[in-house]
Amino acid sequence: MPTAYVLACYNRAMSQLFLVSLFACCVWAESTPREALLVLSKGDHTLAVVDPVSFKIVAKAPSGDDPHEVVASSDGKFAYISNYGGGSLNTLTVVDLMAKKTVKTIDLGGMRGPHGLDYAGGKVWFTAEAAKAIGSYDPAKDVIDWIMGTGQERTHMIIVTPDLKRIYTTNVNGPSVSIIEKSTRVTGGSPRRLDDKKGPPPPRGPVTPNWEQVVVPVGPGAEGFDVSPNGRELWTANAQDGTVTVIDLATKKVTETFDAKVPGANRLKFTPDGKYVFMTSLNGSGVAILNAATHKESKRFANRGAAGIQMEPNGSRAFIASTTEGYVAVVDLKTLEITHKIDVGPNPDGMAWSTVK
Repeated sequence: MPTAYVLACYNRAMSQLFLVSLFACCVWAESTPREALLVLSKGDHTLAVVDPVSFKIVAKAPSGDDPHEVVASSDGKFAYISNYGGGSLNTLTVVDLMAKKTVKTIDLGGMRGPHGLDYAGGKVWFTAEAAKAIGSYDPAKDVIDWIMGTGQERTHMIIVTPDLKRIYTTNVNGPSVSIIEKSTRVTGGSPRRLDDKKGPPPPRGPVTPNWEQVVVPVGPGAEGFDVSPNGRELWTANAQDGTVTVIDLATKKVTETFDAKVPGANRLKFTPDGKYVFMTSLNGSGVAILNAATHKESKRFANRGAAGIQMEPNGSRAFIASTTEGYVAVVDLKTLEITHKIDVGPNPDGMAWSTVK
């Protein structure tokens, strides 16, 4: 067979292969969803990016050691992961969701045991159990720009209000909930001495907002918690006795503690419409769904151990990390039935929702 003919066939084949490869790359890029479910696997130390329509894993990226919680930036382009280690670790891992790769490790220094995460005001807010503190990281400046001690044992989960005026945390071994509110008082500066009645006052230094903390005692082992969609109540799951404590956020006082029969409960989450409350447990108590108005159980799924809960923002589905059984359960919020199971790797736990803007 003539050499020229062989070369022509070879070149044509390579051109077709290139076009196929290029098409595959384009399809891969186009298949990245605008909205995605982010799921941590504690078993293989990865973050999975899941298409919530097809339930296919679009990408996986290293999460760092012992990943527990994850939060997405408000533009949906980055994920931040807490590397917990039971208080021995002190890092956050950053994943670029557009490039689908891990891009940074943030050293928190003495802020050891980062666990709970939230994203508000363009910043990552985190707890640090071993340091008995909370803090915020500014991605734009690449700096930890604020730290506050809670003085509470195992400050674990955190929620920051969108207006940045209140922070809520659970303190597992308190057992308590901290309500941390921005005060009208300020700290810093150099006011004029009271006995100095002559001349202008000295220039003031930097002025920073002050924060005031109210510690509310709750049930033993307070861990997972959520604020009701109307902002009026905070519910916390008390792991040691399976109860739920309800706090009125206007008065900052406990209004009720009731038995939810979920010992070992480690996560609690309201549905977006405020109708139901989901609770998960790692000790085999199953997944309980409570009626938020009556506090009565509406449904329970048998499960050997579950952890993370993520609500779809449109209120149609809930995602439950079945940690012991190794999958994420998809629950239809109209029927309260499990419709799918997603394999994202061993021991799934923390989850978040990202929307690219």
